[in-house]
Amino acid sequence: MDEIRKLLNENAAVSLADAGKVLGLSRGSTYAAAANGDIKTLRLGRLLKVPTAWLREKLDLKESA
Repeated sequence: MDEIRKLLNENAAVSLADAGKVLGLSRGSTYAAAANGDIKTLRLGRLLKVPTAWLREKLDLKESA
């Protein structure tokens, strides 16, 4: 859990693959969830990123200072 908190606190956005791992989803399920809007994504060119603020809210984690 400390690894996840560190990842979420040190980045404004993470890759879709990393978000899927944090959420415990398979690769296919992660991309399907992003495609239907269940995972909030930001498109940066060809990359899909997931805002860490959204992930923290989804996981009910408080941001540590």
